[in-house]
Amino acid sequence: MGRRKSRAKPEPKKRLLEKLDKVFPCPFCNNLRSVVCEIDKKLPIGTAICYICNAHYSTRINKLTESIDIYSEWIDECERVNTVEEALID
Repeated sequence: MGRRKSRAKPEPKKRLLEKLDKVFPCPFCNNLRSVVCEIDKKLPIGTAICYICNAHYSTRINKLTESIDIYSEWIDECERVNTVEEALID
């Protein structure tokens, strides 16, 4: 005697998580792939450093912070400083 075929649903496809960038373009010297973000979890400090022009930025981090977060904060800070300087000039 044969068994009946089960009607099991196929397993859903697993989503592939895209890897986040760890190397970024420098906002000052415009070199591609020259800024590297370092995260020190013991001292909650994240640092973004350009190895071409030695520009750097440090910020406090938490346990969920990634490299892209540090770089984004640096870009936001650059834009904020530029708008303040433009307001002082006008």
